[in-house]
Amino acid sequence: MRIFPFLKKKQKVEIDLDEIFLDASNLPEFNRGRLEGRIEIPLARRGMIAVGIVFTLIASVFLVQLFRLQIISGAEYAKRSFNNHLDHSLLFSERGVIFDRTGEKMAWNIDSSEQKDFALRMYTDRRGMGQVLGYVNYPRKDSSGFYFRTAYAGRGGVEESYDSALAGENGERLLEVDVHGKVISEHVVHMPKTGGSVTLTLDAELSEALYDHIATSAAKVGFRSGAGAIMDAHTGEIIALASYPSYDPEALTRGDAALLKEYAADTRLPYLNKVTSGIYTPGSIVKPIMALAALTEKIISPEKQLLSTGALIIPNPYTPSQPSIFKDWKAHGWMDMRHAIEESSDEYFYIVGGGYKDQKGLGIAKIYQYMHLFGLDSITGIQLPGEADGVIPTPEWKKKVFKEDWRLGDTYHTSIGQFGFQVTPLAMLRAYGAIANGGTLVNPIVVKGEKQETSKVSNISDESLRVVHEGMRLSAETGTARSLNRPDMTFGAKTGTAELGTHKEYVNSWVIGYYPYEKPKYVFVLLMEHGPHANLFGAPPIMSQFFNWIKEHKPEYFPTTNPV
Repeated sequence: MRIFPFLKKKQKVEIDLDEIFLDASNLPEFNRGRLEGRIEIPLARRGMIAVGIVFTLIASVFLVQLFRLQIISGAEYAKRSFNNHLDHSLLFSERGVIFDRTGEKMAWNIDSSEQKDFALRMYTDRRGMGQVLGYVNYPRKDSSGFYFRTAYAGRGGVEESYDSALAGENGERLLEVDVHGKVISEHVVHMPKTGGSVTLTLDAELSEALYDHIATSAAKVGFRSGAGAIMDAHTGEIIALASYPSYDPEALTRGDAALLKEYAADTRLPYLNKVTSGIYTPGSIVKPIMALAALTEKIISPEKQLLSTGALIIPNPYTPSQPSIFKDWKAHGWMDMRHAIEESSDEYFYIVGGGYKDQKGLGIAKIYQYMHLFGLDSITGIQLPGEADGVIPTPEWKKKVFKEDWRLGDTYHTSIGQFGFQVTPLAMLRAYGAIANGGTLVNPIVVKGEKQETSKVSNISDESLRVVHEGMRLSAETGTARSLNRPDMTFGAKTGTAELGTHKEYVNSWVIGYYPYEKPKYVFVLLMEHGPHANLFGAPPIMSQFFNWIKEHKPEYFPTTNPV
């Protein structure tokens, strides 16, 4: 038997003539797919030799590589496999950028030579943006050097509310690490995805200017803090928002210990967004809503006059020498509804709210009903964390808080926004937006593209709204808000002065309203909090000064006609 059959000597093959004819006759029955009827031809010797050489070369390469791995470098690779290990490493995603409505960057990221694992978060230098933007906590390692917090954590403001949208998605890579922690090789498993951007409805320059006007006036006059906002009465977009004092988002992000200690000791509460989360006694700014309630319930006609003598005196049947006295801030004389709004007569609204002699009052149940309809005791749903709801005093509330029964005097005080009445500036802004736009509560938004929610304030007629508008126009022309009587813009406005302290030595000063009066486009609110009672420079002149700035620097927010 030959080992290499292809090396055997060629032999002659004889074919009989009958076999040829026999195959030819059976040819049609052959299965061509199985190669029947074909003559086998042996492989050529040259081809077999070539195939043998190729396989020999391949085997030689494997043998050489095996010799190198096992014999030459075997000890080195054995040590490496014993000491080295594979480690998973995060590739941190970049957080999304926050822009204002004009495209100006409010929060972004930068690479740092000091911190190579993730980008550092940077914030605008514009003043007063802290409570709106919020800040972040960086990813953190434990004592062993492993990340137990594997993402940025949004804290406060838009950073918290839109944390998931801004966060993106971390990537991952595999690292081969030796016993000394040195990276030998690495391989990216999947790339990180950058977080989405967020565009605010706010104009940062406008908000900063409002903040500066509040800060300067507070320092000059002696108010403790302040809050203000401007909103589109039809879309709910907040175009300016300021809460004084504020904080530096970068200081909180980087953990500036000295500044954090200063913030913590500040009794003015710089972390609190006073527009959305501060609750304050509203005072007389609830009077237009009281007027709408009285007109809708047909308690009084707008033309009927009530006498303001400077105080409403209620006889005490048990101690006649000690009647209950409910003071007005001055004697206004005979007042109809429009002029009672203009002059902010307390005595008129005492009577409308609680009744007096032959004039029927709304009563506390109806007062609550209408204040609730305008949303004063509920959150607006704005996309900022920590929004507070308000308090409308009721007999049930008083019983729970003070363990006392409700009295007529409580109704009188509630009628002018005192007693236990508490509201946020944002809730009042939304309520006045409904007065301005014809009776629709539009929920405020601070991020472009958010779904807008609205609700109609039921049963409020156009005629009732017209009476209140005319009263607010008089207030801005010749009444308590006459600081807004300007030749370049028409306003409808209302002021409020809520007394504070045991001896009423402090006040909250409010101004709220809309413009242009003929076709309202924007609604505004300004609260100057906890100032001296004797001060005559309150929220109205501060707001007027701010409108001077708007006209000069941002005339697009000072329309003479409504483009809607």
